[in-house]
Amino acid sequence: MLSQNVDWKSGINMEIKEKKFLDMSSTARINAMRASSPTHIKSHSLSLHNVQQRSALDMFEQITNASKGKQIVMFMDYDGTLSPIVDDPDRAFMSDAMRATVRKLATYFPTAIVSGRCRDKVYSFVRLAELYYAGSHGMDIKGPSKHSKGGEAILFQPATQYLPIIDEVYKALLVVTKDTPGATVENNKVCLSVHFRRVHENKWAELAKQVGSVLEAYPEFRLTQGRKVFEIRPTIKWDKGKALEFLLESLGYANCADVYPIYIGDDRTDEDAFKVLREMGQGSGILVSKIPKDTNASYLLQEPSEVMAFLRRLVDWKRLSLRKQFMLKARLEGIKMSLPI
Repeated sequence: MLSQNVDWKSGINMEIKEKKFLDMSSTARINAMRASSPTHIKSHSLSLHNVQQRSALDMFEQITNASKGKQIVMFMDYDGTLSPIVDDPDRAFMSDAMRATVRKLATYFPTAIVSGRCRDKVYSFVRLAELYYAGSHGMDIKGPSKHSKGGEAILFQPATQYLPIIDEVYKALLVVTKDTPGATVENNKVCLSVHFRRVHENKWAELAKQVGSVLEAYPEFRLTQGRKVFEIRPTIKWDKGKALEFLLESLGYANCADVYPIYIGDDRTDEDAFKVLREMGQGSGILVSKIPKDTNASYLLQEPSEVMAFLRRLVDWKRLSLRKQFMLKARLEGIKMSLPI
């Protein structure tokens, strides 16, 4: 089993560009929290006039043409990508139709789920053993031996030394948020999430202050914000982009020209993976969003239903390609056998 408990390629520096949330003024914090909620932005469909990115469905042929002769490897976030965003994070269930689609996808392409959630939690939603799972923003990776280099099962956990402290911070957050109606603290094993989707807006400033008061005592953790959620992670040089690179290497595609990674995600934390693909100059990043956003992704899908439509088209395209290859091979074999010896 390929198992590592130290920083992978620790010489690579990770630059955190966004301003620390705890350093913001109270008003700036509220504005940042409000901006993370689609309900506070005028609802409209994405317009190509407003953003440079194009629909991955409209540009499907361009994507498949770019992948010809290469091995497609699929990476997908879970919440908001394979399942809808819901008020109760424990009820973010994947539909049977989406599960069947992802199962078919994995028969043709190595497929990984990369999520900020606990790896075991994501697996309990997806329930497909043939996939690779990268939980806790890629700090807890496990996968089958089917496609991996050397035929070994993958296990990678670069932040296990933080587990005792994570539990300590988790308990502290439970205490300070217990009187905030709707606030939910989720233990994702190597990171923590404080969900405020069900918290009334007039309680947001108080909640931010509560979370900040806990983290002041733990400088080894950093706070970022996603879609109505605070993410607390160890300050190690690791993110979803690093997880993508690690999995590609584990699959035998490091510095490989004949691989085409596709990463689909909806969260701010997925930008690290989009950035890696853009810097590699390979593959496609696909943002899932109904509203215009600055992104490193090249294409857009508006919601999980469009993600499923895209994945189904990808499966159909691959199935047809293999059928054509088989027929061509059979025809060539027939010609070969008909030639005189």
